[in-house]
Parts: sequence; C-alpha cells; structure tokens
Amino acid sequence: MADASRQTSNFPGRTVAGLERPGSSDQDKEEIWKPMLDNISSGKRLPEKSLLVLGGTPETQREFLESVATDNSNRRPQDRGRKPPIANQFALGYTYQDVLDTDHEDTLARLSLYLLANPSPSFTPLIKPYLNPRTLPHMLVVILLDWNHPWLWIRQLRDWIRVLRSLILSLDDASKEVLEENISRLQEKGMGIPEGSSSSATENLKVPLGPGEWDEPLGIPLCVVCQNADKIEALEREKGWKEEQFDFILQYLRTVLLKHGASLVYTMPTAPGSLQLLLHSTLGIKSMLKKQDLKHNVIDRDRVLVPPNWDSWGKIRILREGFDVEGVSEKWSVDIDIPQHMRAIKTDDTTAGAEEATENGHPQEEEEERSSATSIYEDTIRNPEQDYLLASLNSKQANGIEVTSEDTQAFLAGQVLKLEILRREDEQDQQIKQARKKDEAAYRTWTDEASGVVEEHIGPVQFNMGGIQVNADEMVKRLQDREANRAASPETPLTPPVNAQDTKLPDNDKLASFFAGLANRSTGSPRGA
Repeated sequence: MADASRQTSNFPGRTVAGLERPGSSDQDKEEIWKPMLDNISSGKRLPEKSLLVLGGTPETQREFLESVATDNSNRRPQDRGRKPPIANQFALGYTYQDVLDTDHEDTLARLSLYLLANPSPSFTPLIKPYLNPRTLPHMLVVILLDWNHPWLWIRQLRDWIRVLRSLILSLDDASKEVLEENISRLQEKGMGIPEGSSSSATENLKVPLGPGEWDEPLGIPLCVVCQNADKIEALEREKGWKEEQFDFILQYLRTVLLKHGASLVYTMPTAPGSLQLLLHSTLGIKSMLKKQDLKHNVIDRDRVLVPPNWDSWGKIRILREGFDVEGVSEKWSVDIDIPQHMRAIKTDDTTAGAEEATENGHPQEEEEERSSATSIYEDTIRNPEQDYLLASLNSKQANGIEVTSEDTQAFLAGQVLKLEILRREDEQDQQIKQARKKDEAAYRTWTDEASGVVEEHIGPVQFNMGGIQVNADEMVKRLQDREANRAASPETPLTPPVNAQDTKLPDNDKLASFFAGLANRSTGSPRGA
C-alpha cells in the first residue's frame, strides 16, 4: 500500500479533499520572491558620485587620480589586477573608481570621473549631457593648478569659471531648480545647520553671510587642487621668490574662491595630504568604521587646506597686512562675466561661430583686462624666465617667425663702415705720435743751445787747490785724454812709474822735475798766460 500511494496518477483533476496546500500556485510564489529579490538588489546598489576634473595635463590628471584612489596595497585579492582604464588623451576623458571603507572590505560608493584639460568652447558641450537633475546633487567640480606655473593660475581659474557659468546658463529649468537647492544646502552647511532638519526648525534660524561669501554661487561644489607643492622650495632657492609672494598667491586664491564657496588644497605626489578626505566629505561619502575630521591648515605653506565654508575676509587679512580684499573681490566679479563669444554655447549650431570669435579676439575685452583682477595678479606674480609668458606668445610675426636675421649684404656693409672708422682712428694716432717726436727733437736742440749760451755767459769753472788756481774743464779734458792714451797703448806707458824714477834719479833731479811740472801747469792757467 505504501508503494502504491507513491505512484503518480495519470488522471488529471483528481485531488483529495482537504489535502491541498495554500499558496502553492505560481502566482503566490512570485509574490513571495519578488519583494525579497528587490530588497537584496537595492541593498547592494552602490551610491553613484560624479567628479568633474578640469585643467591640468594628461600626466597631472593621472597623478591626481592616483592621489584620490584608495590604497591598492590592501585591496581584496579578487580585485587585484582589475585597475580601471583611464581615457584622457583626447577631448573629454572618463574613468571610474570604487571607494572602499577603511578595512577595504565594503564598497562605499562608485565614483565616476570626467576629465577635460582644455577650456575651449568647442569641447565644453561634451560635458552638458552629464549635468542633469539626477547627477547634479552628487557632483563635485575639481580644477587642477600646477606649481610649475603659478603665474597662470588666476587666468586659468577665470577661464574655467566662465566655462562653468556658460554651461549652467544652458541647462534646462529642472536642472536649474536642482542647482538652487544645492546652493541652499551648501550654504546651510556653512551656517552650522544640520542636514535633514525640518523646515520649521530652521525657518527662524538665519545666519547672515559674511562679506564676500557666496557672492557668485555656481550651484555645484568646487574644489581647487594645487599640485606639485614641492616646487615651492625650488622657486625660493633658484628663482629668488620671497615669503611675500607666496602669501600674496594664497591670499588671492582664498579671496577668489570665497565668492564661490570653494575649497583649496595643496598636494604633492609623495604626500597627497587630506585630498581624499576633502573630496569624500564634500561628496557625502562617510566611512562606517572610522570618523575623520577635516582640519584646516593655512600655516604650512606646502600643506595648505581650506575647507568649504570656513574662510572669511578677516582670516585672509591676518596672513599679511596690506592686501586689498575688497578690491580683488569686486574686480573678480567683473572678470568672470561671460564674454559675448562664449554665450553661443547655449545652442549647438552656434559653436562654430563661438570658436571663430575666440580666434579673432575682442579688442574691447583686452582693454578691460588692463585693470582687472587677472592683470593685477599677473603684474605681481611674474614669470621668472620671461616678464610675461603670454605676451611673448603674441609677439610672433605674421609669417610665424619669432626672430628675423639681418641680410648678409647689409651686415657686411655695416662691418666695412666700422673698419673704416677704426682705420681713421689709427691714422690719427700715428700723426699724433709723429708730432710728439718732432716736438721732442726741437726741445733737445733748444736745450743744447741754451746750455751753450749759459756757459758763454758764465765762463769756465775755476777753483783754488793748494794756492793754485785750477781750471776744472781743462783738467777734466786732460784726464779724459790721458785715459784714452792708456787705453790705446797699455804696454808702453808714457811716464815711468814713480818708484822707477826714485831709484834712477838723484834728489836734485827730482826737485827739478817737480818744479818744472809746476811751471808747465801754471802756463796752462789763465793767470800764467
């Protein structure tokens, strides 16, 4: 009987009364499993965040992505070797990252990164499809600056802010409403109002904004990242920069970014600092295991961190006295005004016209830039190698040649003139030397004649020697003649030695020769004559 009961009946429609189970139909099974599957899939769905990276080069953008990425050394074994590709070589680039928790076990969010290096109006329409009511509440804009070229920072910021403002103006009404809600939410964070609080509790709580705060809101959170901060020491050591210049740059950036409610951070490849924490806190990505606080730093010049809604004019003035915060803030509002040629970005058909207007230039805008916030910054922070880098780029001639060489024949003709001038100078020097020689000869002749006249006027020089008057000139002459005779015949002396005379002549003869010599001397003197 037991085996017979297990056999399956081939007759349809036969059921035992009271043995039918409730909910055994296919429809009831679908109603049970569908809610369960939906709950599981929604629990595993990751929050999607967007990061719009503007500026830099493909190399510096990759360095930024490495600084933002979670440490790969502690990644899960199944995720190793799955590094997402980076496409940022042409126009608008894209990549993605998974934000892991502190223990690298749970994924907190999926981060989509859009990369654009050129602020050209022809590229900016590529960003517009990604600005929609679904992505705008979870988006952050990052502008990359490089310490290798700090003299170009304000101009680069101005160009990117103009691009963002032109994009915002071209959005639809639904997206603009979301931007208005973002502005209110971001301002409430700065006032200390907790998120998610009821409107009735915050109706009467209105904290006024400080001067210069949120004057030009964009509706999207903004963060400025100054890369390669290790170049600061090289600028100070090699280019002679002082602390005043670094403080001026920091004050200028903080004044400009305060108007947009933006944040600022200095990074270097070896030490990204609090960059990752700043981006995650701005996007609302919070760790479930560890709570980290974002601390400001405006003292260390290579590790600056200014969180959003923290700065003020009073804090900027403390850094260094004499900085015109009001003037810079006022002029910056004029600088970021969208030029007429960029307003064509609203429609796709006029993009070519906008590009053509950019190439042709606008003389009126160039005149306004002479007293703008950008020009004031560039007059103070100059390129150490060139007075003005952009002016050198505009100094090219129509044919594209920067330096023209002189014609060969013209150069040789100039050299001939120089040689002729040198030859004339040599001739003049020769004539002067000859004239000097003639003057010296005439002077010598005149001196000889003058000495003869003097001798005739004075007469011979005489002196008394032992009672005898002696002519000095005659004595000198006789001595010279005697020496000359001795030199002519040294072997036959004219007079025998005194010793020989003494031995041969008697005493009387000696006396006679002595007086005879005296007589001869007296006859040669004037008195004897």
